[in-house]
Amino acid sequence: MKVEVVEETLVAPSEPTPRRTLWLSNLDLAVPKTHTPLVYYYPAPSPGCGGDGDGGEGETEPFFAPARLREALARALVPFYPLAGRMAAGPGGRLEIDCTGEGALFVVARADFTGDEMFRDFEPSPEARRLLVPFAASGDPPCLLAMVQVTFLKCGGVAVGTGMHHVTMDGAGAIQFIRTWTSLARGLDVESIYPSPPTHDRTVLRARSPPHVTSEHPVYSPSNLNGLPRPFVTRVYAVPPKLLAGIKSSCAPGVSTYCAVTAHLWRAMCVARGLAPDAESRLRVPANIRSRLRPQLPVTYFGNAIVRDLVTVRVGDVLSQPLGFVAERIKRAVARVDDAFVRSVIDYLELESEKGSQAARGQFMPETDLWVVSWLGMPMSDADFGWGAPKFVAPAQMFGSGTGYIMQAPDKDDGVSVLFALEPEYLQCFEKAFYGNE
Repeated sequence: MKVEVVEETLVAPSEPTPRRTLWLSNLDLAVPKTHTPLVYYYPAPSPGCGGDGDGGEGETEPFFAPARLREALARALVPFYPLAGRMAAGPGGRLEIDCTGEGALFVVARADFTGDEMFRDFEPSPEARRLLVPFAASGDPPCLLAMVQVTFLKCGGVAVGTGMHHVTMDGAGAIQFIRTWTSLARGLDVESIYPSPPTHDRTVLRARSPPHVTSEHPVYSPSNLNGLPRPFVTRVYAVPPKLLAGIKSSCAPGVSTYCAVTAHLWRAMCVARGLAPDAESRLRVPANIRSRLRPQLPVTYFGNAIVRDLVTVRVGDVLSQPLGFVAERIKRAVARVDDAFVRSVIDYLELESEKGSQAARGQFMPETDLWVVSWLGMPMSDADFGWGAPKFVAPAQMFGSGTGYIMQAPDKDDGVSVLFALEPEYLQCFEKAFYGNE
């Protein structure tokens, strides 16, 4: 499979934007310093329902006209102006965003493969990222903060790949930006999308003075991310409604889909890896804090507003206790993330930075552990540029074995999907454990 880049340009905001430095919170600095690669797949339109990209006679506009996307991106970068800046080092070397207005990278490419060849059995991989998402150095300043690539496929379909630097936003922030960009491409006004502009002031998440840590936060300790890089592959596992109902029926009434499916996934991982019953297994649980703080963060807050907690359970209990036992442990971990817990996390990270250490940013977990992120309830499929919603949305690449995402299936009537990265030698046993109760 090959991709030919036919255009590469920096897209600056369409209007003057503030020139300033933007302070980053401890939660921004605790995430991996990488661009998050996502890919959106849009099948070719039916005959008579849109252009084929060639702008032929009778077409008002080609399918996924790059000029339309580029113009909308320039307009979206006005309210989301930090994305047009660059990561920089501020006083003491602390990372910050330099709002330079230089622009986001915009790439147009053509592929020699079809949508079916890439997406029929899509698996996030370094190869998928190389083909569909721009690449730029991400670790040290200065570096680009936003990149997009529009790839025209051999079949007439289009893949839109995005690479947004994680220090700038979390998943909710990414959706806020994508929704703005796509809505502008459809001809809507910014004010009709979000009546209030994005909130870029992150000082609401500044540590207290002096810091006051009231809980333990081992999930942020580098000692708990001491695993070695291991070869892995990523698979997409469908959880159809019948299987989902069976999993949830093994838990307490009212259990969330995330807690139930994660408990099921955890058990299958322990089986597949043949973990010792007396070993401790740890699950990293992320929690959105926007509505958990007092006062709550603005709905329009644009930044990282996620904290992590750690659920530790003996492998023997994961395997032998009812599934509801494990789901309840996960539920309790999510529920205990309140204002006091969040402030304690922020203060803990402050003290760690003062000691010269950094919160764990890597994802190389030991073989006993896993990290599962929920994209349930996130309107990923709302990314309609004017030619219809995407048929498929997923990470282009995963960054470590034991990491997973739970997301709505492309057709909401088809249940949910689980993306999970695992060593190839465990795949067969994992799939048997995961689907064994069907």
